Amino acid sequence: MKLPNLIILDEKDKRLRQKSKNVSFPLSEDEKKLILDMQTYLKMSQIEETREQYDLRAGTGLSAVQLGILKRFFVIVDEYEEGKFRNYIVINPKIKSMSEELIYVGEGEGCLSVNRETEGIVPRYARMTVEAYDIDGNLYTIRVREEISIIFQHEMDHLDGILFVDRIDSKNPFKDANLMREI
Repeated sequence: MKLPNLIILDEKDKRLRQKSKNVSFPLSEDEKKLILDMQTYLKMSQIEETREQYDLRAGTGLSAVQLGILKRFFVIVDEYEEGKFRNYIVINPKIKSMSEELIYVGEGEGCLSVNRETEGIVPRYARMTVEAYDIDGNLYTIRVREEISIIFQHEMDHLDGILFVDRIDSKNPFKDANLMREI
């Protein structure tokens, strides 16, 4: 497996604060290749040997905007069992419903565009139903929960120019933790 040449923007880059535009179908060959490269990059970042070989930070989600492309799509690569990956291609996503229950990542969220330690909790929905398109332009609906729900929300925020650090209360980083479930 060859590491794709992707340059991930740092949080200081103003493009990360812009709202991405809907993608039109059919996708171009360049867009399809980019999506596959994003998946390969994420997968390689989760395999310990390749992560060390290429000095990568582990990531499970990556939005086009993080590569400087203001289009509404992201990919998620979830290693659900050692060496086994589930891939999500999410284009022009829309939240159809969400749970009332809120959760947060106990050790804190991370981001490939935020290269610093951050403290605080990011309130997220425990479950969501999302409508999106796949790489071939087929509309689908998916119900996501727990960690995958958090990753979907994190990446969807990117599409709207929001970073996870924006969702942490700067005056009280652990505000309302007692009202949410830690995962």
